Amino acid sequence: MSTGEQNPTSALLPVDPFDIVVFGATGDLALRKLLPALFHRWCDGQIPSGCKIIGAARASMARDAFITLVHDSYRGFFPKEEFDEQQWAAFAEHLEYCGFDAGDENADWSDLADLLAPGIDKIRLFYLALPPGLFGPVSTNIAKAGLNSAKSRLVLEKPIGRDLASAHQINAAVGKVFDERAIFRIDHYLGKESVQNLLILRFTNSLFEPVWNANAVDHVQITVGETVGAGNRASYYDKSGALRDMVQNHILQLLCLVAMEPPNDFGADTVRDEKIKVLKALRPMTNAMAQKETVRGQYTAGAIDGEAVDGYADELGAASDTETFTAIKAHIDNWRWSGVPFYLRTGKRMAARRSEIVIQFKRVAHALTPAGAGHLHPTRLVIRLQPDEGVKLLLMTKDPGPGGMRLRYVPLNLSYADTFSARYPDAYERVLMAVVRNDLGLFMRRDEVEAAWSWIDNILGAWKSGNIACQPYQAGTDGPTQAAMLIDRDDKEWFDGM
Repeated sequence: MSTGEQNPTSALLPVDPFDIVVFGATGDLALRKLLPALFHRWCDGQIPSGCKIIGAARASMARDAFITLVHDSYRGFFPKEEFDEQQWAAFAEHLEYCGFDAGDENADWSDLADLLAPGIDKIRLFYLALPPGLFGPVSTNIAKAGLNSAKSRLVLEKPIGRDLASAHQINAAVGKVFDERAIFRIDHYLGKESVQNLLILRFTNSLFEPVWNANAVDHVQITVGETVGAGNRASYYDKSGALRDMVQNHILQLLCLVAMEPPNDFGADTVRDEKIKVLKALRPMTNAMAQKETVRGQYTAGAIDGEAVDGYADELGAASDTETFTAIKAHIDNWRWSGVPFYLRTGKRMAARRSEIVIQFKRVAHALTPAGAGHLHPTRLVIRLQPDEGVKLLLMTKDPGPGGMRLRYVPLNLSYADTFSARYPDAYERVLMAVVRNDLGLFMRRDEVEAAWSWIDNILGAWKSGNIACQPYQAGTDGPTQAAMLIDRDDKEWFDGM
């Protein structure tokens, strides 16, 4: 740092001893994200001794077999990472396993109760890495088993339902057992460093806040693109689609952080109150708007990185009208953003894996550059969430050297990997430790979830009544041509990096 200050990024906040029960512990989420996240926190010394990490699933399995499963899965998902078997052995001492059906009201919870009994005064986390239809029954069964202690916290993985009615039903069911301030609804995007940095970027730098409004911003783009397909999750994915799977949670959360008013402080409810205002200011989608301002797409066979891949229908094994891509032109009807379109885009089997927010500023009123100097590009602030987190400010500058005025479009680049040499916790590591610390700021409140579903339901209804079908796009491209036309009609274009 040029100021000579020490970089504090490697400092870790200690947490109190806790026990965590991961329901769905043999599933993909637990093996690929949750248990590796806990192992990383153990390796960094953030998990104190005396903690229990208990896997729970329907499969009958011995503890040693579960430990082997977690070990082998970790080595498969992180093949290039340095691995210390001694550290793993120490971590594995904290792993336990209970095989039973937590959603069955007649299931025997005695083994789990015995494991948790010594830690009655400890913080107790119940992480439901399960289908949302089980959230209510499992919460009820936790209470019936007498395991909902004074320091218990319930963690719900997205999605919370598949529409407003089911979300309301789930929230009501878990709310009968757990107080709202003990319910942590996870959207792991909120744990990403670059997402957290968005608030600091906006509200602590005098350069940005004065121009973060309709006076200076031309439009905003939010893109979450994946190169992976539905694959063996196709039958599950077919019940949701891109709008429910990505827009209702990840993308709307990003939109809220971009568009919210300055909070009085960074307290959990203060920030969430401002996010709710954004969701309620979203213009409802009429049938006529949906025809012009939304696009549904579904990938067909193509190639990703030179490798041939199947289309969605081939993976599913049947024809389907479920969208694997959607693009939406959204409007926020308030003073700050009146007249500023927000273009939202997400899809599977796209040309590149990337999640980014682009704030495009209005062009200068009068360009002073001479003819032939080069194309004048707009100023853009690009916030990259993945795969390489960072911030770019794209500006016009003079190309150095003699021979007249020549323009060049260049980035001022803050790369997290280059700037911060110490490894920092990933999104799931951050949110898990936030639950232990009882920090609700990274999680969605009940009214926030339901406000998001209200807007999504409106779009789903417009699609259904307008009979808006999926448009095909080849795997390895950036969606159907209609998505390019959506933004082109406004004399704009999708930003696909530089």
